[in-house]
Amino acid sequence: MQAIMETLFDAVYLFSVITIGVLMIRGSKGNGQFRLFGVMAVVLGAGDAFHLIPRAYALCTTGLEHYTVALGLGKWITSVTMTIFYVLLYYVWRKRYGIRGQGGLTAAVYLLAGLRIVLCMLPQNQWFSDNAPLSWGIYRNIPFALLGLLVIVLFYRSARKQGDQAFRWMWLTIVLSFGFYIPVVLWADTIPMIGMLMIPKTCAYVWTVLIGYFAMKKECR
Repeated sequence: MQAIMETLFDAVYLFSVITIGVLMIRGSKGNGQFRLFGVMAVVLGAGDAFHLIPRAYALCTTGLEHYTVALGLGKWITSVTMTIFYVLLYYVWRKRYGIRGQGGLTAAVYLLAGLRIVLCMLPQNQWFSDNAPLSWGIYRNIPFALLGLLVIVLFYRSARKQGDQAFRWMWLTIVLSFGFYIPVVLWADTIPMIGMLMIPKTCAYVWTVLIGYFAMKKECR
């Protein structure tokens, strides 16, 4: 039952975010903000597919323990693409609110993203092992969490300052995604049920994408 329900959920998620992303790219009508948002959604879905598709196959066949390498490779790729997702979201913020300059802020974004990617590339992560060290799961997620926190603050302050109703909850979707993700990183290996938090975490990302899509439908008529 878990295999069927999880596979269906993941299939709907991947189809939804990639489809919405493509619709945004095609329907942006020259609006760079929404075209970029569409690219961001496609990156999100395509990146997650590298992990979710092998996981679904494993669940529906002989079990996760027989696909350690494929699942590890998928998690590795997803870790990188999720970092790119937040860099793109930063640029959505810049375009939406007409931000100019702020070279130090941009440098901080690239520093955190670059550090996260470098940490993900190090062999100490043991991506292809079924006993990957928790410590490295924490290390590589520290710059990722800081990057997310930075984007949260930026969207919260800008949407509030400019009375942006369409994006007023963008910051909350990111808070929720990290709020559900961090316990999984810390405790899912010892308490498997905590892994279920990936479902509301995924829903938070769908909410993020829908915010951009509905804003486009309203503003690009």
